[in-house]
Amino acid sequence: MDAMASQGSGAPAGALLEDLDSEQREAVQAPRGPVCVLAGAGTGKTRTITRRIAHLVAAGHVAPSQVLAVTFTSRAAGEMRVRLRSLDQQAGGVGTGIVQAMTFHAAARRQLQYFWPRLVGDTGWELLDSKFAVVAQAANRQSVKASTDDVRDLAGEIEWAKASLISPEAYPAEVARVGRDIPLDAAKVAAVYAGYETLKARREGTTLLDFDDLLLHTAAAIENDAAVAQEFRDRYRCFVVDEYQDVTPLQQRVLDAWLGERDDLTVVGDANQTIYSFTGATPNHLLDFSRRFPDATVVRLERDYRSTPQVVSLANRVIGAARGRMAGSRLHLVGQRPPGPEPSFAEHTDEVAEATAVAKSIKKLIQGGTAPSEIAVLYRINAQSEVYEEALTEAGVAFQVRGGEGFFSRQEVRQALLALQRAAERGAEVTGAELASGVRDLLEPLGLTVEAPTGTKARERWEALTALAELVDEDVAQRPDLDLRTLVAELRQRADSRHPPVVQGVTLASLHAAKGLEWDAVFLVGLADGTLPISHALSKGAESEAVEEERRLFYVGITRARMHLSLSWALARAPGGRQGRRPSRFLNGVAPQSPADAGPGRARKQRGPAPRCRVCNGPLTTPASIMLRRCETCPSDLDEDLLAGLKEWRLRIAKEMSVPAYVVFTDNTLIAIAETLPTDDAALVAIPGIGARKLEQFGPDVLELVRGRS
Repeated sequence: MDAMASQGSGAPAGALLEDLDSEQREAVQAPRGPVCVLAGAGTGKTRTITRRIAHLVAAGHVAPSQVLAVTFTSRAAGEMRVRLRSLDQQAGGVGTGIVQAMTFHAAARRQLQYFWPRLVGDTGWELLDSKFAVVAQAANRQSVKASTDDVRDLAGEIEWAKASLISPEAYPAEVARVGRDIPLDAAKVAAVYAGYETLKARREGTTLLDFDDLLLHTAAAIENDAAVAQEFRDRYRCFVVDEYQDVTPLQQRVLDAWLGERDDLTVVGDANQTIYSFTGATPNHLLDFSRRFPDATVVRLERDYRSTPQVVSLANRVIGAARGRMAGSRLHLVGQRPPGPEPSFAEHTDEVAEATAVAKSIKKLIQGGTAPSEIAVLYRINAQSEVYEEALTEAGVAFQVRGGEGFFSRQEVRQALLALQRAAERGAEVTGAELASGVRDLLEPLGLTVEAPTGTKARERWEALTALAELVDEDVAQRPDLDLRTLVAELRQRADSRHPPVVQGVTLASLHAAKGLEWDAVFLVGLADGTLPISHALSKGAESEAVEEERRLFYVGITRARMHLSLSWALARAPGGRQGRRPSRFLNGVAPQSPADAGPGRARKQRGPAPRCRVCNGPLTTPASIMLRRCETCPSDLDEDLLAGLKEWRLRIAKEMSVPAYVVFTDNTLIAIAETLPTDDAALVAIPGIGARKLEQFGPDVLELVRGRS
């Protein structure tokens, strides 16, 4: 270590700081010990943490082989390793290229392979790549009738329980406590979970471990064997955790075992990008970091180098409406790029019209010089891809589906087409309404139930089959004489005509699959209540944490865009269908209320979306409710201290101007400000009654009061 210190000090370390902003530099130069970097989207978090590692090494604080950096995907870990290698020469060739950067599971697997012979002896272990067969066997032994999707959902429940450190015995009570949607009765899930663990333990000659067991056994080895703990802690002395808002209780247990009583830990995260709670991820460890380490250095990265100020402003307004504990940690992003086009909003009569308009806009962007690989269409659920695959195919635009198969490549859709084809071969001759009804009857045994199931995999199957049935409804409505044989032939033709995935194609992806990625142009589609937020989140209540996670998912989608951002929704599923859908509640106070403000991409000529409550999404009819952007009976999230400060400020300004206080701002306007917490001009003028003149007169003062509320 002494040699390392003498080698690394001096100019090379200074070179690592040259192109950093002041907050990034503060994080990089923070002393050894607990450091928490709250990093918003596009603020350069990977650059910051890799520079911090390189700085610690170059300054001689730690040897590169003593650093362990962990993240959540192999892609992110690979990017970190590439950056560390490139910094090695910049830091004076001190060895940052050999810093260990990997996922939690990869790190645990390596450690377990090393320590296992000492702990267990000659008995080996085998990694269970897929738990499907073992879970199916456990379900059968417990006399639990489980379909293929049920088995997948049971496997998911076991993964969630183990990641959350929940035993089979505690599972029923815990799912009841958190209100978790589960595929089967809780007692049955617990029985299958216990049976699964028993089956793994009974494997002769070797121990069968799943991926969660890698973490459990690694933590237990360090916790229960002093010699193992000592050797590990001598090996690694400095830890860096990326995406810390996504750690599970199990991963935190491993991290605690790694640390012991030490505190040389740097964590990076953003609580308002927590979108994986269904897997057991929780931001509580990030939110509680300063409580656990009272002397921790906390740095906020809020300068957004990815997106234009226009995109950043919209992102701030969307997350500014968040509620709950995580909302208190929100970061106010400040766009650093040159100005770009305003985000566009478009309301369409139906999904086909929406997809056609999106495909037309994409083609125009490509003709204008935007690379297809720099364009993405993002949606809430994979089943939404079908109509965009069709529209892009019709427009002659190549595409790739990321994080999932193309619609007609999905197993349940292939099974459905096969069932329809067999029915056609049996001579079923029906047309019109009878055909649409008959298709649904044929799809029912495959999972097309009247109500959506609760299991994740079963629900995904149901969504795909529903999309296929609605596609048939659409075809039948347009061609009442369509028969089953012709329908199957045309569906097969559609499937065959889809472009195969190509590297340079437009990306189609779910919002979850888009996390960590970015594009020049992003189209956020299907922004209707029941889709975003998803219906099963709404079933938990308008103010539920499930709805708040949907808001964060929307925020993540917005922050994927560098320059062009288009947001759209449809009032009906199919052409000619009943237009009963409402625009997403997350657009309330964000989307324009009139066609004059809607931009050239709007579809409706008469009006923009009517004002709706940001809590329950009901229509707003009174001036007070429109001002507050919520029903007067819906719960308020008022910042009482800010309201008091605003009233004091208003009184002072009114005296200076010799006018009544309401001339400055009415009480309802102040309440709206104290509830919505606007942090820029765009958010402030979104409040009804605050126009250009009042923005110029009072905007700077009001925004300063909001920003200083903490």
